[in-house]
Amino acid sequence: MTDDKDVLRDVWFGRIPTCFTLYQDELTEREAEPYYRLLLPRVSYLTLVTDKVKKHFQKVMRTEDISEIWFEFEGIPLKWHYPVGLLFDLHASNTSLPWSIIVHFKNFPAKDLLRCQSKDVIEAHFMSSVKEADALKHKSQVINEMQKKDHKQLWMGLQNDKFEQFWAINRKLMEFSPEDGGFRYIPFRIYQTINDRPFIQKLFRPVANDGRPHTLGDLIREICPAAVPTEDEEKKYQVMIHGIEPMLETPVQWLSEHLSYPDNFLHISIIPQPTD
Repeated sequence: MTDDKDVLRDVWFGRIPTCFTLYQDELTEREAEPYYRLLLPRVSYLTLVTDKVKKHFQKVMRTEDISEIWFEFEGIPLKWHYPVGLLFDLHASNTSLPWSIIVHFKNFPAKDLLRCQSKDVIEAHFMSSVKEADALKHKSQVINEMQKKDHKQLWMGLQNDKFEQFWAINRKLMEFSPEDGGFRYIPFRIYQTINDRPFIQKLFRPVANDGRPHTLGDLIREICPAAVPTEDEEKKYQVMIHGIEPMLETPVQWLSEHLSYPDNFLHISIIPQPTD
């Protein structure tokens, strides 16, 4: 991969100021301040801060009232298996900071959320995504050649917020031979709040048949053409990755190498353009 380490660091160390607030109907000690503030890593998962949040709010709740924790933003249950940055871009990118998340310990919305009883569940989900991404990029050759301790180092690097520890292994997943000009396919998922589908995922090569590098604009035009305005149209949508709108002329190969989340997928949010 091209060595733009500053970009990798900027992506890794992106943070979202967040204020966790206990749902008022579950607050038992009215004198206590039901807030907990954190700087959430964009590349991480809400489940990795669950213990901290739970420990804080246990002080103002009866033990018998503490059940399965879940999070909500403006009436939307937040999916624990989505990275934090994706959740923010998709649901809260045009709101003011800090991000205000409501914490619940009751009435788990089983129709909307998968259950996550332990960190082992999110680790298994994370590694499954990494393996799926490598199947697209290298026919699983790289991930299968790694040892179990390498897989564990990937996860521990993410869990403990250790950039060097994570990238010492992840760098191997970003390599490709010069004659190929890129990965076999680009691992990506496109999310839209106006679409009932969880996300859109298709096979997409980084290089066109004529040898021209495919761009982000090429990808969006194929998957969601309405999100790319013509010359005489007003912009109706934002195409966001890690809280920014990359230029549509950016090669998808470069984006995949530098702006993928730790699970090795490009998580792309297409959201309505703010009107004010």
